[in-house]
Amino acid sequence: MAQAYMAETGNGGSEPEPRGSRLRRRVAELRRDPGIWRRGVVIAALAGLLALVMILHAELPNSVGNLGSLTETFLPWLGVFVPLLLAAAVVRKSATALIAILLTAVVWVNLFGGLVTDKSGTGGNLTVAAHNVDADNPDPRGTARSVAKAGADVLALTELKGSAVPAYEQALAGTYKYHAVEGTVGVWSKYPLSSGKPVDIRLGWTRAMRTTVETPQGQVAVFVAHLPSVRVKLNAGFTANQRDKSADALGAALAAEPLRKVILLGDLNGTMNDRSLSEVTSQMRSTQGAAGDGFGFSWPAPFPMARIDQIMVRGMKPEASWTLPQTGSDHLPVAARVTVTK
Repeated sequence: MAQAYMAETGNGGSEPEPRGSRLRRRVAELRRDPGIWRRGVVIAALAGLLALVMILHAELPNSVGNLGSLTETFLPWLGVFVPLLLAAAVVRKSATALIAILLTAVVWVNLFGGLVTDKSGTGGNLTVAAHNVDADNPDPRGTARSVAKAGADVLALTELKGSAVPAYEQALAGTYKYHAVEGTVGVWSKYPLSSGKPVDIRLGWTRAMRTTVETPQGQVAVFVAHLPSVRVKLNAGFTANQRDKSADALGAALAAEPLRKVILLGDLNGTMNDRSLSEVTSQMRSTQGAAGDGFGFSWPAPFPMARIDQIMVRGMKPEASWTLPQTGSDHLPVAARVTVTK
């Protein structure tokens, strides 16, 4: 009886096989499978194509529906396809596909891994914030009070509807002693403002301005801009030509700025990856990229997918960058803390 019992519980018995043995046996079976390298070629090809798009996105043409800019706007989201391809490779039991997907994952981490980590510090002597408040915002006063809670020393608002400006002025008067509005953009500041003027971004109406903020560390030039919106149309692709022209004009204004310390705040309707904003991004530093926690997506507010609301600096050090709670707008407010030296 004892021998019979031992026989039943041996290697061929009914007791469960140890996990380590089962794994080794499974690996051995896969190694003996001649199709492990032949299967999943299509999956591997898709992974390779995905990697090439991420590596060579700057080579994608803008001549056809601004395909390059469209891809660059949502470039980080290409990483979503990596786990999907990985699942398909596991189901297909394909070593070829697994290796290709691993290489694709390495490419994504190389491009965007630095944005995932928290790079914020504790320093800084000037806090700034920017918010596209939405012209159709149903609660201007509530939005103004919400953004003011961030404690920014300088606050920039864009897409200001003329009839709503008094509501913002009243709601922010207790926090900000100084403010200036030009067209649909404005600056509210705890420090004196001077030399405020519109900035021509080739639209025919005012959606950008420049002013000087007299900080304790000296004068800082503050630009506020709301570049034209872009659209994705089936028959025309990514329609961004007007935005691109305005970005070039804004870049020229920034290049002509005589002050060394410069801050750009606003809704640029484009990301730092978008080559069409290069006239701006080439001479300014993104606070989110330098000192942010995560990607800092700001639009659309219910499920942010892109960082199109920007805070950029020149001649000062970014210390921290973050998004603020949702307001009555379709954008999230963005804020940053920087160090301004005398």
